[in-house]
Amino acid sequence: MDMMTHWHLTGWEFAALALAALLVGFSKTAVSGANTVSLAIFAALLPARASTGVLLPVLIAGDVLAVLTYRRHAHWPTLWRLFPAVGAGVVAGTLFLMRAGDGAVRTSIGVILLVMAAVTVWRRRTAGQRERPQEGTATRAGRLKARSYGVLGGFTTMVANAGGPVMSMYLLSAGFRKLGFLGTSAFFFLIVNVSKLPFSVGLGLIDGYSLLLDAALVVFVVPGALLGKWAVNRINQKLFERLVIAATVLGGLQLLLR
Repeated sequence: MDMMTHWHLTGWEFAALALAALLVGFSKTAVSGANTVSLAIFAALLPARASTGVLLPVLIAGDVLAVLTYRRHAHWPTLWRLFPAVGAGVVAGTLFLMRAGDGAVRTSIGVILLVMAAVTVWRRRTAGQRERPQEGTATRAGRLKARSYGVLGGFTTMVANAGGPVMSMYLLSAGFRKLGFLGTSAFFFLIVNVSKLPFSVGLGLIDGYSLLLDAALVVFVVPGALLGKWAVNRINQKLFERLVIAATVLGGLQLLLR
């Protein structure tokens, strides 16, 4: 049984997955959050639980490229504050996946996408009303916020590979500028996504068939990352965020109504 037959994929469906993989690379080096579109495509074309296992190695490939591009701009004190809470969230997400069926996971992904879209809209509307804090500043309120976002980010990234919007909002609210944002985000997701691998294998989300599909898709991550590196200083951010939000809402509704 070959890869396409195993996943019941048509040529057009594989092309859509390839586009989603390209968007992963683009999101890692240019606009964090664009991979929510990829998440919706993977979950729509593959079984919901299996889609999280197939997407994870593709995300890791994008993370490696992002680290190579922005490795000098990471803020490690922020990362160390986040990791313990993220670990707790990943464990909670693993326990959820142990009990949840495919329908529950699909519904959860749809709800997470819609909530993240709503949060992104709220952040954009209120960003101009708040005074920008100093990048990476550690205060008692900041540590509490890091724990809250960390747990939510760990849970959403384990259940749906959807931690990007959560961490994006946290890093922006912590005052990170573009390069610091991209560098810190790159190391964060590389470490977190690699740490998820044994959980995903143990849950049966990653197997020989998923890795075979990953091998075919990962080549599309590279041109996406190169495109993102070229576009990061040229892209119209506001227009692109509107398109990402609209696609995320449509993807979430599609999963809920499927």
